Amino acid sequence: MVSLVCTLRSHQDDVNCCAFSGALLATCSADKSICVYSARDFSELPFSPLSGHGYGVHYCCFSACGQYLASCSTDATTVVWSMDTGEIEAVLEHPGRSPVRVCAFSPDSSFLVSGGSDGTIALWDFTSRTLLRTGAVTDTSIVACSFTPCAQLFITGSTYGDLRLWDLNMNHLHAEKNAHDLGVSCCQFAPQIMKGTDGCVQFRLASCGQDSLVKIWIVSLLSAAGIKMQLAHTLTGQSAPILSCAYSADGQMLVSGSVDKTVTVYQANEGVLLYTLNQHDRYVTACAFSPTAPLIATGSMDKTVNIWMLEDGSGAQGKSLPDEAASVLSSGGRKSSGHSRLMVSEWSEEDVLAWLREEGLEAVIDMFKSNNIDGEELLSLTKETLSSELHIESLGLRCKVMKKIEELKMAPVSNGTPDEYLCPITREIMKDPVIAADGYSYEREAIESWINTKSRTSPMTNLPLQTTLLTPNRTLKMAILRWTTCQ
Repeated sequence: MVSLVCTLRSHQDDVNCCAFSGALLATCSADKSICVYSARDFSELPFSPLSGHGYGVHYCCFSACGQYLASCSTDATTVVWSMDTGEIEAVLEHPGRSPVRVCAFSPDSSFLVSGGSDGTIALWDFTSRTLLRTGAVTDTSIVACSFTPCAQLFITGSTYGDLRLWDLNMNHLHAEKNAHDLGVSCCQFAPQIMKGTDGCVQFRLASCGQDSLVKIWIVSLLSAAGIKMQLAHTLTGQSAPILSCAYSADGQMLVSGSVDKTVTVYQANEGVLLYTLNQHDRYVTACAFSPTAPLIATGSMDKTVNIWMLEDGSGAQGKSLPDEAASVLSSGGRKSSGHSRLMVSEWSEEDVLAWLREEGLEAVIDMFKSNNIDGEELLSLTKETLSSELHIESLGLRCKVMKKIEELKMAPVSNGTPDEYLCPITREIMKDPVIAADGYSYEREAIESWINTKSRTSPMTNLPLQTTLLTPNRTLKMAILRWTTCQ
C-alpha cells in the first residue's frame, strides 16, 4: 500500500527536483529558490528557503554525508550550500557560462559533475572546489548525469537521446546512441555493485525520456572488451514523456514521474509495475526515495511536493491509488483552501486565519483574531506593528511571520496569473514584453541582459538566436494591462 503523507506548498513556481539526505529533504524550483525540510516531520528549516541563484534552479543533490547541498541554475552556476547554516560555501561558474541543467556528487563526495545547456561537462574536485577537467557533447544539452557506485565512472544523458559513459580523466568510454528517442530526461545508477556470471563488474542503470519509456540497463565492465551496455527491461507504465526516475536505497524499487501527471513505482529487478499514483494536477517533474525511510518525494509543475509512504504487505501488481484514498495522514499535509484562489488583499479575517494554520503559525492566531486582521491589513504589517499592536514578543516568531508575508507579496501566481503573462526568465509579470528570434516573448530588460551574457542562445530552446532583434509584443502588453486592471 502507498499513502500520501503530506503535501508541501512552499514554492511559487514549478518544482524541478527533489533530493533526500538521511535527515533532510531539499526541493528546488523555477522560482529561483531551494527549500530544505526536516525528513522527520517535513517542517521547513529556519534558514529555508535558500536564495542565491539569479534564475530558476534546475537540480539539487546532497553530498554523501548530507553536510552539503549542490544546486545548479540557468544563471550558469552550481552553488554549494552548508546544511549546518544554510550559507553559501562556494559558487562554481560553469565553463563557457552556459546554463547548468544538472549536477551530481560522486558516492564518496570527492567529485561533483555538472552538465550545461551547450553540451559542456565540468568535473570538479569537491574538496578544493576547483575545476579538474571539462568535456563536451556537441549540438545538444546535458540534462542528466549519475556516478557509478564505485565513484570511478559517471554517465551523462542528453536531449539528443544518447547515454555516454566517462571516466574521471574525462575519457569517453562508451556511447549508447538513441537510448531514448527525442531525448533523455533523467538517469540514475542503482547504489549496488553487481558481479556478472563471468566475474565482471556490473552496474544497473535506469533512464527515462521523451519517448514515454523507462529503461533498465546492465552496464558491464569487461576486462578486455571495454564497456558493454545491455537493455534488461523497457517499462511502459506511463503514457507521456517521463521526466524523472530514481532508485530506492536498496536498489529494489524504482519510481518515475511523467507528463501524464502520474507517478509509477516498480519492482526494479524484474520491471514489474506495483503502483500508479494520481495526485498531482500537472506534470510530475521530480521524484526521489529517502535513503533511511520508506518514503518517496515527488515534485510537479503544480508547485507542490507530495510525500508518499510505502507500506509492506501489499505487493499488488499495477494497483492504482485513487485520489480519494490518498488523504493527508499527518499534520504536515495541507489541502488547498478557498483563499488561495483570491488576491491576498481580498482575504477575509477567516482566510487569514486559515493561511496562518497552513503555514504552521498557530501561535499567533489568537493575536490576529482579536485584532480582526484581514488580507489588506495583513499586507501592511511590519515587524514593529507585530510587536507594538499585536504584542508578539518573540523576535523569532515576528521574523517568521514577516518572512511568510513577504512570500505572499512575491507570489505572482497565487492570484491566478496566466502563465503566458510571465517572463520565462524572471517568472514575473511582464511590463514590456518583446518577441525574440526564437518566437518566445520575454521581458525586454531580462532578454537583453540574457543576450549580453549568454552568447546569444535562446533561454527556452538553448539554440543560437539567429538575430538579436527584439520586436515589441503590443498585443500581449495590452492583454496583460487589461488583466492587471481587472484584478
